[in-house]
Amino acid sequence: MRLDRRGFLTVGGASLVLAAYGSAGAAAGRRRRLQKAVKYGMVQEGDSVLAKFRLLKELGFDGVEIDAPSGLDLDEVIAARDATGLLVPGVVDSVHWQKPLSHPDEKVRAEGRAGLETALRDASAVGATTVLLVPAVVNAEVPYDDAYRRSQAEIRTLLPLAKELKVKIALENVWNQFLLSPLEAARYVDEFESEWIGWYLDVGNLVNYGWPEQWVRILGSRVLKLDIKEYSRKKRNEEGLWKGFDVKLLEGDCNWPAVMKALDEIGYEGFATAEIPGGGRDRLADIASRMDRIFAS
Repeated sequence: MRLDRRGFLTVGGASLVLAAYGSAGAAAGRRRRLQKAVKYGMVQEGDSVLAKFRLLKELGFDGVEIDAPSGLDLDEVIAARDATGLLVPGVVDSVHWQKPLSHPDEKVRAEGRAGLETALRDASAVGATTVLLVPAVVNAEVPYDDAYRRSQAEIRTLLPLAKELKVKIALENVWNQFLLSPLEAARYVDEFESEWIGWYLDVGNLVNYGWPEQWVRILGSRVLKLDIKEYSRKKRNEEGLWKGFDVKLLEGDCNWPAVMKALDEIGYEGFATAEIPGGGRDRLADIASRMDRIFAS
């Protein structure tokens, strides 16, 4: 659906403000309930899926996210989950960069749809509640408006499957030159008119050009999951754009107390998953400790 500027302001403006701020303060005085997880590829110790799951459980993690499609044996994942109690709360679509749903070639988009379908089915199999999806990529060959239209059309074809499987599609903010403001992100989600799509908020990705706590408040109940990473504007300015990520959690420019306060205000409960360079036991233990400090800030 295309909206002109007046239509967007009329239809979206008031509803976005109400949705964003209507639940503010609802969580006041309530104990913060966040669960910490990592991406499977971060675990660089353990010679089997079970060994990796056991290590994460020992270190105090509550879950681990996997990619799909991938080479992982889902039966092994399920067995490791059941043996350790470590949850698999989400799955990451592994083809959304190479086969974006905004691509001008229908064959490429079809491959992207197939990848998302596999991710949804794999998520259902392992008990995950979301599939992380980068919805579109804008570049010199893919105009913004075409990316908007194409990606929405492709996602709509799979919402019935998401509903059937009870797995939500969670759109992530990445540096893909698309959905660059929280107001537009909220509008994009709302236009589907479906409870089976929402937002996967990557906190660190926002620090380069915005303030994550503002996104939290504006997106409100649309926030389904969180990615946790850090970013330093100082390192960006002195060493280059991507060097901004080269800092440990709590050592960059993310205002974690403000983010936590905003999450409390919207009543967010659930998983927050580290998406940073991993390692062995010591490195993962340090990540777990820093995430605990973030949650308590």
